[in-house]
Amino acid sequence: MSMMRVVACLAVVSALVGGRSANAGVLEEGAERYRPYMIEGIGSALAGARALRESAAAGDLGGAKRAWLSARAGWERSEVFTTGFVPELDAQIDAWPNADSGFHAIEAKLFGTGSTDVDADAAALVEHLNDLHSKLREMKLTPQGLLDGTARLAYEVGESKADGGESRISGTSLDDMRNNIAGIDFAYRTIFSAALNTAEGKLDELVTNRIDQLHAIVATPDLPHVDIPDLRRASEELVVALQLASAKLGLRRPTLEAQVR
Repeated sequence: MSMMRVVACLAVVSALVGGRSANAGVLEEGAERYRPYMIEGIGSALAGARALRESAAAGDLGGAKRAWLSARAGWERSEVFTTGFVPELDAQIDAWPNADSGFHAIEAKLFGTGSTDVDADAAALVEHLNDLHSKLREMKLTPQGLLDGTARLAYEVGESKADGGESRISGTSLDDMRNNIAGIDFAYRTIFSAALNTAEGKLDELVTNRIDQLHAIVATPDLPHVDIPDLRRASEELVVALQLASAKLGLRRPTLEAQVR
């Protein structure tokens, strides 16, 4: 190989490596911009859980229900990262469908039987959310783990939550989906959109359009008015688009199975 060809090959390799490093840096910066949103969401869930425990201890069923709803909203906005980064706490906080601990054990009593006898479960929920909240500032957030979480939650919205969702007793499954989609939207636009737009603008537009479509589908007065086939279709198309985006971002194809990052 001539010296000129060697120099040319080295220039190409250097450009590719430099491009990947720059892209990785952009994504890592995006992940750090996501961190305050994550802290706020879990902080809101924790504040709601503390208020829930206090209201339930005072026998205030209405107040306990409202606090549960507030805590739940903060949690659902945060599910992009919970199953992949803290699966053990996720299982303790949001066990489903067995509902033997966390949110759903409390939901069954508050909304199912009208009982405020939830102190043990509420105390455990506060403890686990507090444990999680204390880890968030130092937790390593990888773009790969957040892309996996975004794709996995998009799939969940269209598949396991579309048939009535996981919060059936409280009747808040539609809000669960809305908060999930809000979390997906924020994560994608904050971490991935700019890098993907630079690499493949049409693919970024496709992902954004599918997220907007999901927002529109769940903007209904109640769950029976949600077009379930459209929800599933938009969810699946979003997952496929995110999988296609991974190669353009220099990441692995996102998995739909929870893994510790």
